Amino acid sequence: MNQTEQMQQLKAQCMGCQGCALADTRTNLVFGDGNPCSPILFVGEGPGEQEDLQGVPFVGRAGQLLDQMLDIIGLNRNRYYIANIVKCRPPRNRDPLHTEQDACANWLAEQMRIIQPKIMICLGRIAACRMIREDYKITRQHGQWEQINGVWVTAIYHPSALLRDETKRPDTFDDLKSIKAKIMEVCPEAYQL
Repeated sequence: MNQTEQMQQLKAQCMGCQGCALADTRTNLVFGDGNPCSPILFVGEGPGEQEDLQGVPFVGRAGQLLDQMLDIIGLNRNRYYIANIVKCRPPRNRDPLHTEQDACANWLAEQMRIIQPKIMICLGRIAACRMIREDYKITRQHGQWEQINGVWVTAIYHPSALLRDETKRPDTFDDLKSIKAKIMEVCPEAYQL
């Protein structure tokens, strides 16, 4: 079974998930989107209102900004895969609780097992604290690279933070250039997808 088929099978299993209370309030489960054969994985914290309505991650205002940002460095969803820590929308877009993150952890771990990313970009503080380390400081450490279990990992400001505070955009532009450079160093084949 290839990566696309494995991801479809995993998504079918995940659709019935009742692992935490978020399942009771969701409109749609938001599993992931993009190319599961890509060596590049973006990880956000959880779906917002538009994502919950459409069942696709990063399609609201923040997702549209993310698409524009990644277009600057030649990335579209054919060239990466994007998922969230939690697959269901927290009420009123609050931060996902640790218990909710824990309940979803195996789904993201299985997505990572299928993708086997060479590069992972965390979108925002919540994802960085979960995927890099608990005390991660996004304002000081964004754009810094480290290897975790053989995967190059960094974090950038969440696109919703950039919508609220445009002064963070120049830093994010530098982070995007760093991401492109790391892709060219580690997995330039992603630009051929």
